[in-house]
Amino acid sequence: MSSVTRAPLHLLELNPELDRQALAQAFAVDRRLQIRNVLKPEAARELRHILAQHTPWGLAWNAGADGPHGLRPDEMSALPPFDQQRIAESVVGAAQRGDYAFTFARYPILDAYLGRWAPDSPHDILLEHINDQPFLDLIRSVTGIGELIKADAQATQFGPSQFLGKHSDSHVGEGWRIAYVLSLAPDDWKPDWGGYLNFLDEDGDIIVGYRPRFNSLSLFAVPQDHLVSYVPPFAPMGRLSITGWFRDR
Repeated sequence: MSSVTRAPLHLLELNPELDRQALAQAFAVDRRLQIRNVLKPEAARELRHILAQHTPWGLAWNAGADGPHGLRPDEMSALPPFDQQRIAESVVGAAQRGDYAFTFARYPILDAYLGRWAPDSPHDILLEHINDQPFLDLIRSVTGIGELIKADAQATQFGPSQFLGKHSDSHVGEGWRIAYVLSLAPDDWKPDWGGYLNFLDEDGDIIVGYRPRFNSLSLFAVPQDHLVSYVPPFAPMGRLSITGWFRDR
């Protein structure tokens, strides 16, 4: 990752044609929205390149009462195959029992920034751009929440057999107001490959699902019941994205 030089362009250069008033009106209906073509194409392509080619992946997982856990990239690379298999089996077992479970690759951008894992890396620059005024102002104007002051971030990759079980992001006490998913999946992501951001009603029915669409930004007020659907073994690649929460404290 240290071999990657500072990008000459703003990694979150916004599409100047976004109609913020129309987006705000759409968000107000259900408190969720997917914004297509949110960035300029060259910025989105650079971000995808950073995730696909220059991101050392760790692992996030939870198996019922066991978790959540986060393995750093160096810890993941040193994990023996037997332990990797044990983790996978425990996650599957929890999901079979109906317990909360998830498994996906991740790089904790905020932790890396604060811990100076790779100072001035593209990931560090990205976090600064997320917390810069142009991007914050977009989120404030679309959501109508002017109190938003900062955001965290992690890079995620949902590969074959990975998923995120139903949950609601109910950490309001920590200042979480708006969850976001900046999708950098392949342009031609097929519905059969899963990885959808699905929202559920009280009966467990899917009321809306967002396809992992390249250069799209999904926003939703928390708490809301949602999940990331299972990526099947035949999916040829991972679902890449930047995710996190915008906060008022």
